Amino acid sequence: MKDPCIAVVCGGTSTEREVSLGSGKTVAEGLNELFPVETFIVDEEEIPSGIDRGRHVVFSTLHGTFGEDGGFQGLLDGAGIGYAGCDRESSALTFDKARTKTVLAKENVPVADQILFSRNSVPDIDAVARRLGTKVVLKPVCEGSSVGLKFAESKKELEAALEELPFEHWMLEPMLEGREFSVGVIEGAVLGIVEISPKSGRFDYESKYTKGLTDFDAPAVLPGDVEMKIEEIVLRAYQACGCRDFARVDLMMDRDNEIYVLELNSLPGMKETSLLPMSAAAVGIDFKALLKKLVEPAILRFRSKYSIC
Repeated sequence: MKDPCIAVVCGGTSTEREVSLGSGKTVAEGLNELFPVETFIVDEEEIPSGIDRGRHVVFSTLHGTFGEDGGFQGLLDGAGIGYAGCDRESSALTFDKARTKTVLAKENVPVADQILFSRNSVPDIDAVARRLGTKVVLKPVCEGSSVGLKFAESKKELEAALEELPFEHWMLEPMLEGREFSVGVIEGAVLGIVEISPKSGRFDYESKYTKGLTDFDAPAVLPGDVEMKIEEIVLRAYQACGCRDFARVDLMMDRDNEIYVLELNSLPGMKETSLLPMSAAAVGIDFKALLKKLVEPAILRFRSKYSIC
């Protein structure tokens, strides 16, 4: 039996479909120089027709619900289809920001305080200010790509933000002011630290996906002891969440140099200018070499399953 064909899966049913389609196109083009590749576009919450467990290894670039939340991975597991990246359990965990922070806190990985609430039971503004301060960040608990992310710098702004809540479950965190970072991890090896500097001061959806609105330094310029501390926190977060193959960890360092994990991303964006490729490039791994590293563990699992030498 030959080595597997890589089934690049993209699209999906979430609010991040367009982001996924862009990632999928880039990944397919890059992998096509290294392996046989077929692209499958997902329009329904099901495994695309034509993917064969005895012939394919899946490289998913599905973002958001039914991509990063373990739903697609669970279907692949049930069908016996191998895939690159985090398994169903760790994907479901890291997609839920509240559950992730609970797991991280238990493992003494630093995370910010939070208030959890549902759309139909919003918290009292004064109570929020007493606990978190008047500057806060509003996030949906289970969305990615900064979808739904809002910043409020006063009680009035928070009150306005709470009037429009498109998703069911939400969290509020204190607005950490300082330096923001993103770091990739491949099979337990920490990549380069990328510093994110949005010109607006807020790394929201617009700043993330509009060219020219954010500056990136890869690698970030940091004292050696701070760099080592970030790397140690990143690795502990990756391990605490049971990640497999690869993931991305996002962090903030406040003005007192305290470092906090914001979230983990089990299926990071994969355009050449996305944060994981930037993190890899910062340690000398170009995009094609990165793609090879990301898919190789799944290929090894496929070979082992079908006894290919």
